[in-house]
Amino acid sequence: MAFVDQAQVELKAGKGGDGIVSFRHEKFVAMGGPFGGDGGHGGSIILKVDEGLRTLMDFRYNRHFKAQAGGNGGTKGMTGASADDRIIKVPEGTLVYDADTGELLGDLLENGQTLVVAKGGRGGRGNIRFATPANPAPEISENGEPGQVRNIRMELRVLADVGLVGFPSAGKSTLLSVVSNAKPKIGAYHFTTIDPNIGLVRLADGRDFVMADLPGLIEGASQGVGLGFEFLRHVERTRLILHLVDMSGIEGNDPYEQYRKILTELKEYDPTLLERPQIVVATKMDMPDAADLLATFKKQVQADSGLPAVPEIVPISAIQQNGVNQLMILTANTLETAPVPESYHLEPETTAEKIYKFKEEKPEFKVEWVADENIWLISGQAVEKLFAMTNMQREATIMRFARKLRHMGVDERLKEAGAKNGDDVRINNSDFVFEFSE
Repeated sequence: MAFVDQAQVELKAGKGGDGIVSFRHEKFVAMGGPFGGDGGHGGSIILKVDEGLRTLMDFRYNRHFKAQAGGNGGTKGMTGASADDRIIKVPEGTLVYDADTGELLGDLLENGQTLVVAKGGRGGRGNIRFATPANPAPEISENGEPGQVRNIRMELRVLADVGLVGFPSAGKSTLLSVVSNAKPKIGAYHFTTIDPNIGLVRLADGRDFVMADLPGLIEGASQGVGLGFEFLRHVERTRLILHLVDMSGIEGNDPYEQYRKILTELKEYDPTLLERPQIVVATKMDMPDAADLLATFKKQVQADSGLPAVPEIVPISAIQQNGVNQLMILTANTLETAPVPESYHLEPETTAEKIYKFKEEKPEFKVEWVADENIWLISGQAVEKLFAMTNMQREATIMRFARKLRHMGVDERLKEAGAKNGDDVRINNSDFVFEFSE
């Protein structure tokens, strides 16, 4: 199965149910009054973490999700049924962004964690809610509130305690297959690993940790060359980096130059990556020239003051399993004191400051003249929502709609823009047209 670590989907939460106009008609009950119930709430769309998922593959072909609408209100003041929420399962480590604004909506890390990404509309009020001493028998009801429509972008960053980095064919997949239950594809050619592989490493003393074999880096990855960002994105979550350096000398590769290039790519992508605990692992020590190349490599690293401090270089042969157990014990010991990086859990941007406004501010809307249609067009979230929740089948609710538009300042804005008596006015995204009258 292909690994998918990014996906964009369109969500539409459920509309609230409509409230109704109804009156009580019972024998021996004089002046029964209004009896129309409210509509039920529309279903919301909720993301929920499922530890059994490892990719965003489910969203490659299914990019549209819709929740059910709430039920309409009933007579005798009965409220309509609220719709069930739509639950969408995602893997651990999923970052959720608003695709239109770029806003981070949530970071889903733990099994069972949920995030409401599209809120269902509230039910419209029935005429029982509009009764007043001045109007004890109102013929007014509301349609349900539209559900939230939102485009979201999901980005999966692999959750692992240890990340294996290095050039292609440095031995990352082989090491993971030896120390864990993972079965990565292994071959004697570059870019065997295209997708991250994850395995659980369990030591004899009972300690365990999660290790990820990440796709091989190449020069220019921090600018998006090769697997580029697809690789580096996953390094951000790891607490410890095992930097594997090939000591075989095959194809004339210089271990020191490869080591330097990987560090450069990590630094250019995110300088804080070099501040994390890092163990340098000299691989393929079973090859004939490996010992000489390792001795030269150690001297070059020690002489280079521009490199991060390397406490220890661990030589291993994963094929012969020499030095592997010692490496895993050192890894577990280092993890015990390794801090959790700030990028492990990203919080949505919020402000602790609350601004209290005592002066009522009228909602924003736009008035424009559409010459092709010879009509005035009113657009704006508040106006369009008001229209959607207005029952245009009853004169009383239409009159209420007109009063609310006037209160918002729509009439005044139309007059300032040059509207005259008898001009046609249309609400955006609808076929509803009315005549302007001062």
